[in-house]
Amino acid sequence: MMERVTERNEILGTNRADSLPKSWEPSEHEAGLYEHWVSSGFFTADASSSKPPFSIVLPPPNVTGQLHMGHALDHTLMDCLARRKRMQGYEVLWLPGMDHAGIATQSKVEASLKETEGKRRWDYERDEFVAKVWDWKNKYGGTIAGQMRAIGDSVDWSRERFTLDENLARAVQTIFKELYDRDLIYRANRLVNWSPILETAVSDQEVVYKDVEGELVSFRYGSLNDDEPHLVVATTRIETMLGDVAIAVHPDDERYTHLVGQELAHPFRDDLTLKVIADDYVDPEFGTGAVKITPAHDPNDYAMGVRHNLDMPTIMDTTGHIANTGTRFDGLSREEARVQLNEALREQGRIVKEIRPYVHSVGHSERSGEAIEPRLSLQWFVKVKELAKMAGDAVREGDTTIHPQSLEARYFDWVDDMHDWCISRQLWWGHRIPIFYGPDGDVVCVGPDEEAPAGYEQDPDVLDTWFSSGLWPFSTLGWPDKTEDLSRFYPTSVLVTGYDIIFFWVARMMMFATFASKVTPDVIPAGESGRPQVPFTDVYLHGLVRDEQGRKMSKSLGNGIDPMDWVERFGADALRFTLARGANPGVDLPVGDDHAQSSRNFATKIYNATKFALMNGAAVDALPERAALTDADRWILDRLEQTRAKVDDYLDRYQFAKANEELYQFTWNEFCDWYVEIAKTQIPREGTSEQGRNTQIVLGRVLDVILRLLHPTMPFVTEKLWTTLTGQNSVVVATWPTAEDTNGGVEPDERAATRMSDAIALITELRRFRADQGVKPSQRVPALIDFASVDLAEQEELIRSVARVDAPGDQFSESASLEVRLSSSTVNVGLDTSSAVDKEAERARLNKDLAAATKELETTGKKLGNENFLAKAPAEVVDKIRARQALAQEEVERITARLEGLK
Repeated sequence: MMERVTERNEILGTNRADSLPKSWEPSEHEAGLYEHWVSSGFFTADASSSKPPFSIVLPPPNVTGQLHMGHALDHTLMDCLARRKRMQGYEVLWLPGMDHAGIATQSKVEASLKETEGKRRWDYERDEFVAKVWDWKNKYGGTIAGQMRAIGDSVDWSRERFTLDENLARAVQTIFKELYDRDLIYRANRLVNWSPILETAVSDQEVVYKDVEGELVSFRYGSLNDDEPHLVVATTRIETMLGDVAIAVHPDDERYTHLVGQELAHPFRDDLTLKVIADDYVDPEFGTGAVKITPAHDPNDYAMGVRHNLDMPTIMDTTGHIANTGTRFDGLSREEARVQLNEALREQGRIVKEIRPYVHSVGHSERSGEAIEPRLSLQWFVKVKELAKMAGDAVREGDTTIHPQSLEARYFDWVDDMHDWCISRQLWWGHRIPIFYGPDGDVVCVGPDEEAPAGYEQDPDVLDTWFSSGLWPFSTLGWPDKTEDLSRFYPTSVLVTGYDIIFFWVARMMMFATFASKVTPDVIPAGESGRPQVPFTDVYLHGLVRDEQGRKMSKSLGNGIDPMDWVERFGADALRFTLARGANPGVDLPVGDDHAQSSRNFATKIYNATKFALMNGAAVDALPERAALTDADRWILDRLEQTRAKVDDYLDRYQFAKANEELYQFTWNEFCDWYVEIAKTQIPREGTSEQGRNTQIVLGRVLDVILRLLHPTMPFVTEKLWTTLTGQNSVVVATWPTAEDTNGGVEPDERAATRMSDAIALITELRRFRADQGVKPSQRVPALIDFASVDLAEQEELIRSVARVDAPGDQFSESASLEVRLSSSTVNVGLDTSSAVDKEAERARLNKDLAAATKELETTGKKLGNENFLAKAPAEVVDKIRARQALAQEEVERITARLEGLK
């Protein structure tokens, strides 16, 4: 019977090995494997399943976007979670979708129309322009969806969503009306960040600050006579003086106390006077201690204008040109007005100091690149105090857990000090605000199942994109309707995203979700705590992907990495493993080509180990009784179980880097480098044996578990190898390994572990010593070893085979010896290298090495003996040279001793 089983395994092993290509070429397999998974329905969630649910909603990328390294990290980690949970027996829904990206998409279309037709959006009717955006979206949008397939995202494509889908638009209209009816949405004139190119308000988070070389201008308000009332102010934005309505001084500044309450004439506007006011905000030590106040074009001035009830005239139109001042400067751009006002003030004799360069931080539009113009504008706002409190309480009470916990403080900083949110954008692409204005000034908010009264006009603005994406976890599942998906998969299990998006998205989802639960309890019941339901129970925040030097990737630095380039060069598995292996919670991840190449080498290592195992009859059969296994077999199975347990623990705690590092070290070092080599000695080259058959089974079992554990991170190569190894359909739907799969759930064999540790240590030292003696790796030499003295008698054959040392014969003559310290004692080894070493050649090689080491010792000695060098060189440089000196000294001593031994 044993012979037939062995024969079957050998035949099957040969056939299976032959079915694998000579080498692993990702580009030849990945696309086909992915389409097989999709067509097989492996990623499609079943809401009627009795399995426990696990759900993730994909942070919706911009429909205009392409996969960058941040996306690739995000998607890799989500896919790791989804694939593992699927294997653990959960009903997994990973829901994909795209964001309409109001500003980004409209900007691309406007640029395209300007280039192809020479027109602006204003040259079209609104509906006509929106239709052109839809055409562009359908033709060019969604590139990222194809890239998601290329990296192996196991998303449920049947449930793909778009923020402008009809059912999501219904959700947006519903939440707006619920907020509006509760007086949590209002319209007001407020200072906003204004983009003159895009002609819309933009959020604080869409403003990037850059140091700009500007000009500081000091000029005089009031009389040109020193004996009459006047004040000198300084500014980098001279053009805003056309909207100045006051000059502020500190109330305790005795220089100006007599001027407080007076009014000074405006040099260019007869309709404005400048009132001198006192305010604690002014720093009397900065500049002249007097500050010009333009409430409609500066946030600090706006706050002061509110405090002092000042007029707030807007002096620029939506494109950033001077307007409505009644001066000759109307129609000029900001830059042109800056120049001409300088000239005009100089002509009046008001320039006090010559213009001087001044570097200052200026906000710029992240989308269009120009300097932001703070501008007083009529906008829609959300009152956030109540919503932010619910979002904060959800984390404080433990309804949602943030990983790592250290980032909770950043979350609370945001929700505890949130200002009312400007949600209106002056765009045409997006969710239009459902407010209608009647002929008699009536205002009506229209819900999704309501019609506006006849003759009413809809507000022209659209909602901030983050408003609609803030509903993403529940709008994509059918809210405001009570759907099967919503009941089954909500709240979602985990949100995976970068820590930099807490403010944009995480907090807003928490706000909207808790509000939706509060106002539609029949659709989203309260949580188990009785508090409003949260959108996700866990938030995992990863760091940002940076270059190898830790710098942010950017076009200006030219250090960006296209993840699709890595997919093409190294394979999707290498991309994913590189990112997952470096993903520590909340910590930035530096990567470069060397990391990807290392991961590619790892895939090759696994592939070659599997081919070897298949060629040697590896079989995924029931494990033999423990007593029938060798120490090496028991050791590798126990180490497999220890690794599996650690990986499970790490993944449960979102410690992706530790989990994958553990798998890497075990697979490469213990399994491939040691057990595979040991297996060669235990599987007979000819004939059959019970030990050999057992080793084939252990070899197959360890590979089976390794491939299943690695599958969430490296889905493609593991799929190819596991299906070939087991003959089953797909590892995607295989079960996640347990202790029963590894060592049968028994206590580890500590004695076998000690013996194997000692055997590996002895082999390692023998290999090193042989190399030092100049023995070629393939050359076998006699060695005298007392195995019984160190409890390694059962490992003698293994050690001699792997270390390439033979038992001593009659002609044995010890020519070299070493002492190896093992776990509990020391073993002495004598070797006969007389016939294995060309002494003359070895002397020549060693003398050459000795000369190099001596030179290094002299060089480092001179540097460390130079007092001037030691006084000026950084401590880390000196430490490195000391380390080089110590290493050179060791080499000199080692080589000298070896030369003595050759005499």
